[in-house]
Amino acid sequence: MTIHYLQGDATSPQVEGKVIIAHVCNDLGKWGRGFVLAISKKWKQPELQYKSLFSGSDTPKLGHVQFVEAGDDVVVANIIGQHGIRSPRNTTAPAPIRYDAVREGLEKIGELAVSQGCSVHMPRIGCGLAGGTWDQIEPLIEQTLVSMGVGVYVYDF
Repeated sequence: MTIHYLQGDATSPQVEGKVIIAHVCNDLGKWGRGFVLAISKKWKQPELQYKSLFSGSDTPKLGHVQFVEAGDDVVVANIIGQHGIRSPRNTTAPAPIRYDAVREGLEKIGELAVSQGCSVHMPRIGCGLAGGTWDQIEPLIEQTLVSMGVGVYVYDF
């Protein structure tokens, strides 16, 4: 297996069958910028269920993955892989990405993908608002999903 790079929208997978759409979320319950806007435009449940995680006192920790049934044969995986948020105007602040949390989340996604025969689709996760770099994210995908035999599709819009 290898990572397949495609042009297009990760919310419209170009492969048949059951799919998991993975993306990175923050640990504050904030949803409103970046790839989540494309998710919310297509499905309501991922945003609603993500926000509900933060409505009580027991909020999710880094590395947690929330799996949300979004539509026929589509599961959205909200990976809590970002500690806090950073203003787009403050580029000197430390990047909120937490690579260990992303790895932990990808392992959990891989387990579900293998057990249910899913492929995994994503934008270049962690490289937008989270401030990560693809040269650090790509090996995490290879060491987790690809090594587990999961079909992985990364979309450049």
